[in-house]
Amino acid sequence: MKLSSILLLAAASAMGADRPSVGPFETSSAPGARGPLDQLVFADWQRGGIQPANPASDAVFLRRAFLDAIGTLPTASEAAAFLADTEPNKRAALIDRLLERPEFADYWAMKWCDLLRVKSEFPIDLWPNAVQAYSRWIRAAVRDNVPYDQFVRRLLVANGSNFRVPEVNFARALQSRDAQTLAQAVALTFMGTRAARWPKVRQDGMAAFFSQVAYKPTAEWKEEIVFFDPNKPRPAAVFPDGKPARIAPGQDPRAVFADWLVAPENPWFARNIVNRVWSWLLGRGIIQEPDDIRPDNPPANPELLAYLERELVASHYDLKQIFRLVLNSQVYQLSSIPRTPGPAAAAHFASYPLRQLDAEVLIDAICQITGTTEDYSSLIPEPFTFLPDHQRSIALPDGSIGSAFLELYGRPPRDTGFEAERNNVPTADQRLHLLNSSHIQNKIQNSAALRALVQPGGKPRDPIDRIYLAILSRYPTDDELKTVAAYFQGVQGNKWPAAVDLSWALINSAEFLCRH
Repeated sequence: MKLSSILLLAAASAMGADRPSVGPFETSSAPGARGPLDQLVFADWQRGGIQPANPASDAVFLRRAFLDAIGTLPTASEAAAFLADTEPNKRAALIDRLLERPEFADYWAMKWCDLLRVKSEFPIDLWPNAVQAYSRWIRAAVRDNVPYDQFVRRLLVANGSNFRVPEVNFARALQSRDAQTLAQAVALTFMGTRAARWPKVRQDGMAAFFSQVAYKPTAEWKEEIVFFDPNKPRPAAVFPDGKPARIAPGQDPRAVFADWLVAPENPWFARNIVNRVWSWLLGRGIIQEPDDIRPDNPPANPELLAYLERELVASHYDLKQIFRLVLNSQVYQLSSIPRTPGPAAAAHFASYPLRQLDAEVLIDAICQITGTTEDYSSLIPEPFTFLPDHQRSIALPDGSIGSAFLELYGRPPRDTGFEAERNNVPTADQRLHLLNSSHIQNKIQNSAALRALVQPGGKPRDPIDRIYLAILSRYPTDDELKTVAAYFQGVQGNKWPAAVDLSWALINSAEFLCRH
């Protein structure tokens, strides 16, 4: 059997439930609570008779933290350095470094651009100049860690040109311009609730806050002014909690709504965003789906959700503080190999969930490993300004710019702002593309970066170690090394064909394709 077949079978079993309880993916030590967050989850497991997974190994944690925090694979040198580090606090130190890297701003700006529907063309039609300004504004807000309440307020109350005041594009990135649609977008994005399901009187009460938003064109092509028009009629405005709003004559009702929304006592605002952050990092919300918060969809762990809400308010809406809390928790750092099977344990976060990589993260990882680039396109040429050769998918500024790979792997179209627009469910077409396409095969075979890993000299196992570190962020196990070394030894002279086979097999493994 070829090396590629052997390794694919080994990788499939290694990620399955039948593999040994201790290996390259976890440690044998018992998980222990590290703070209030863990204590709340541990107590929940005890009440439910749930046994959590073992803690994840250093290699698994490294790869997971990179992918979850910055949407980027660690390099071989970064992986080797972390695995060699003997400092007891190296995981916390890594998290702090990741939160300050420019890729953090790129990746989470991408996530926000998904929710805020940042794209040039149909059905949103922001147009390229507005998209460029809006996406840069979003990235700068993430990079500068603008307090979340200020970020949202600016999106809600901004007035001005959509080219020069980028945040006004929130009121334009809609499939229609009526007050009901804008109110529903606000409820979905910042309250995590689907207002279209509300009784009509409740919908009308919230829509009234946005009934005086007006739009007018300018002499510049596709520029538009978004502004508060006090002359437009406004029905009685009622907050979603049922309280009538007091709005002074000439006062912008959006500002009144924003004051209500970002208040610390608001029952939706902090809950929505901490639940989303938890879902982004742990694979499912404490309330699941994360944008479907309603009374008959209760949280799996109400105390945990309330704790994260309090922490966000106490930190003055510092989202990085919530990321730091979750990433440093024992709950987040559990193995993906469950010790208690079944949906109940999964719903209570007793193991880290296996999830296929986002389309943008996957192609960026393949390009990083192979040292290659990707070609992007659009249905029309208009969204293009300039994309450098090293452009990464997670940093694409416009949802209208993409590639066949991104579409195949479930990149969201940015039409509605729903989390479910992103589809990470594996398909047969995706597997066939990785296994058989010239697109992936050419990246591997023509890779100068991979060739550099198999240069002669050093120990015989060095090229194998370097390929494993570059692709899986770990060293091969003894069994893997034995199999691969025997294959390399069987190749006379040039080792490059063996390296191509090994790289292809690892890239096609479940271990590479999934967060785990």
